[in-house]
Formats: sequence, structure tokens, C-alpha cells
Amino acid sequence: MDLSYILNELGEERENYFNAVAPPIIQSSNFTFKSVADFRKALADEYYATLYSRGNNPTVDILRKKLAALDGAEDALVFGSGMAAISTPILSLLNQGDHVVSVAKPYSWTIKLFERLLPKFGITTTFVDGTEVKNFEKAIQFNTKLIYLESPNTFTYELQDLTTLSLLAKNKGIITMIDNSYCSPLNQQPYVMGIDLVAQSATKFIGGHSDVVAGVVSGSKAMIKKIFDAEFLNIGGNISPLNAWLMIRGLRTLHLRMQRVCDSTKKVVAYLDGHPKIEKVIFPFHPSFPQYELAKKQMKDAGGLFSIVLKVKTLEEVETFCNSLQHFLLAVSWGGHESLAIPAAVGFTPEAFDVTNSNHRLVRLYIGLEDPDYLISDLKQALEQ
Repeated sequence: MDLSYILNELGEERENYFNAVAPPIIQSSNFTFKSVADFRKALADEYYATLYSRGNNPTVDILRKKLAALDGAEDALVFGSGMAAISTPILSLLNQGDHVVSVAKPYSWTIKLFERLLPKFGITTTFVDGTEVKNFEKAIQFNTKLIYLESPNTFTYELQDLTTLSLLAKNKGIITMIDNSYCSPLNQQPYVMGIDLVAQSATKFIGGHSDVVAGVVSGSKAMIKKIFDAEFLNIGGNISPLNAWLMIRGLRTLHLRMQRVCDSTKKVVAYLDGHPKIEKVIFPFHPSFPQYELAKKQMKDAGGLFSIVLKVKTLEEVETFCNSLQHFLLAVSWGGHESLAIPAAVGFTPEAFDVTNSNHRLVRLYIGLEDPDYLISDLKQALEQ
């Protein structure tokens, strides 16, 4: 399906809303029926009906069609956050006594899901180094029902071989799920490579303007319906029509924004590579990256997120660099118009700083839509501090 068609036309039946170019925000919680028979049919299977906006909503439906198509999947569900898009499907798929094999170092709240919430229901998780397929194979138990992936992760960018792992899982009857937030559907399509469920924080590139929190999961129609019929309706983590409309608006420029981010990032990485005050640049599309060939194989491009390890001896020097940045904002997340920085040091107390641990000297950068020379100038002056 053509990308321009997906972003600008798919799901938009303009004759149904006065031929308006922009779809309307159907800001209604409730929908009526002409007969008891129609009402009964909708209640019997809400997946195919517009009954109540906790389930389906016309504005959200347009977005669902577009997001599923971007992933090359059959259907998608949109949530009020990226974490809801991860936790709701997992709660739907797993039962008491099941086991998960997860890649090590996924998103922090995903770790909390596996380590704190799921054990309350008798569900256990084994974390493995995902750079080797054999590590997943060794960790599989008789009750393993899910292999959870995040490729690349979002601080040090380790990858997993998605095609090989999808085949391994299918041969053993195990479901695979991935957090694809780093790449977005434009730079990686795990569903096309055989992964069953693809989740992402739509807060990032999909929304693109740092004004919406949302998540999406896509997959086969059968699996999405299973999630919808129980946990999605029961937990109620749906997105509002207004936020769905904002994301549709964000999709119009997704391709242009991703091109700009990717091109600018390469220019900034080239400047930082070999800088005397930087020990290492960690970026999947840099030739020094240990999994560079795999990145080129399964990713169309790398987005605006990469990390640097500073050549410093103290935590104060790390903080001075970050505090000296004038055009990079100190904040979490990424994928919006603004460039961002976050030092790994925000995650531990100053007393815990260990100069021999390169991760303690790590700063993650996100390159937004600003002119790359403008950002390079800012990095230059901050490094001089």
C-alpha cells in the first residue's frame, strides 16, 4: 500500500462528513441505534460496532486503519499511552502459571510490569541478552507463552534478529511481541518479519509534536480482536477522539519529519564521532556499532536517538555538559519537534557515580527538527565547558 495513500487518504470517507478535507472529531461517548435488533447486534459483538467510545469511535477508527497499514498488519488498537499498548495485550495473552522470555533492558516500566505486576498473577519472566538468538532458545521453558523484544532498545540500542526469532517462536508455538518505538513503522516493520504483535509509543514519532500521549499495538485481526473483546474493553485504556485527531494530523507530516530527523542525526553523529571529549558514539547506523550489519538488514534507517559516552572524570563534568546545553531540552521521551538530552546519571544518586562505568558517563541525545548546524554549535559550546 502506498505510503502517501495511507497518510492522506486511507480510512477517510469524506463523503460521510460534508467532503471536509480534515476528518471531524467525533467527540461523543455514546451512539444510537434505529432499532432494538441493531442495538442487540452491536452489543453481541462490539468489535464490529460503534456503540460506546470506550470501544470504537469513528475518529479513532480512521487512525486505527492508518496505523495498521503503516505496520503492514491487519488491524491495530490505539491506547491512551504507550505503556497501555504494551501491558494490555500482555495481560490478554498470558494466564496464571505462564512464563515470558524478555530481552534484557527493555523500557523501565516494561521491566516493572514483568518484575512487579505479572508475578501477582503467577506469571514469571526470564531476561536474556537479546544479541544472541541462542540465549532465547536456552531460556524457553515448557510454559513459555511469550517472547518479548525491544529492538533497538532506547539507551544503548542492542538489536535482536527479528526474522530468526519469529521462526524460532512459531516452531514452538510461542507468541512474539516487540516494542518498536525507536524505529517507528517507517524505519522497521517487525510484523512483516514475522513478529505477532508490534507495540509502540505513538507519543513519539506518530504524534510528532510532544502534545499527545498515546500508544498503538498492531497484529492479525484475530489477535487484535481477542485483545479488544476482553482486556481492552475491561481495562479501558482507550484514547480520546481529540487525541486521535491530533495524531491523524501528525501523520500527515510523518514521512517528512522522519527524513529530516534521520538526515540531521547523521550530520550530528559525524561531528561528534572522534571528538576529543567523547569516548564513544552509540548509534545503530554507525559502522562501529557491534550489530551494524543487522541494523542495516532489518531497519530502513535509524531515527534521531543516539548516545554519547563523555571523556570525563567526575559526575560534575557530566552535569556541566548537560546544563550548558542551550537548545537541547533536558527531558524524557523523543520523537517530537524539539531536540532533547538525558544523562544516565539522572537514574542514580551522585554517591553511586562510578567513573569506570561508561554507562555512568552516558548521555542520550535526540535530534529534532532544528537545523543540524544550529544543534552542532550548541553541542560544541557545551563540550567546551
